[in-house]
Amino acid sequence: MPAPLFPIFIKLEGRSCLVVGAGEIAKAKIDSLLEAGARITVVAPDGEPEIQGLAVAGRIAWQKRSYQASDLQGAFLVIAATSDTVVNDSVFIAARRLGILCNAVDDPPNCDFYFPAVVRRGDLQLAISTAGESPAFAQKLRRAFENAFDQHLGDWLGAIGQVRREILGAYPASEARKRALHLLANSDDRAESQQSADGVSRSAQ
Repeated sequence: MPAPLFPIFIKLEGRSCLVVGAGEIAKAKIDSLLEAGARITVVAPDGEPEIQGLAVAGRIAWQKRSYQASDLQGAFLVIAATSDTVVNDSVFIAARRLGILCNAVDDPPNCDFYFPAVVRRGDLQLAISTAGESPAFAQKLRRAFENAFDQHLGDWLGAIGQVRREILGAYPASEARKRALHLLANSDDRAESQQSADGVSRSAQ
């Protein structure tokens, strides 16, 4: 039985990511990488008009040709998203040899990582993975969470984060500060958040 996946959120802003393929499946992966601020190069002889539009707008670099092993140089991670399993396999094998994380779309054995189904509320992200067993089931769960979490939850998280930073910056580590931070996370409005900060202040005096 394989080891469980290690859940992690990676900062991709400004990092070089290679996408081999420019079809409909590749477009979805490109959109996710763009949202994370990645610097994307696409290699494919042709592809979807939307991807062409991204290249024209300067949001991605597109090499309109077939994949070459040298394309992997400098890449932080790679997505193999062609309709040719031979090409996808060769991308994965070459990436593994170079120690570059690779995802061969719809081919779980040839994936170092998976794209989760994601619920986003500002900086709050809930990522759901089935380890490639059933992406459709992950999407079903995502829809359930979408309905369960208020759209303004991200704004509230931002408010909590601001008060947390104020507490961390103003008071030394202590049990009182730790309790205040836990109360802050369970507060329902700004008034309760301020009470958490005030509680630390009184304890520190």
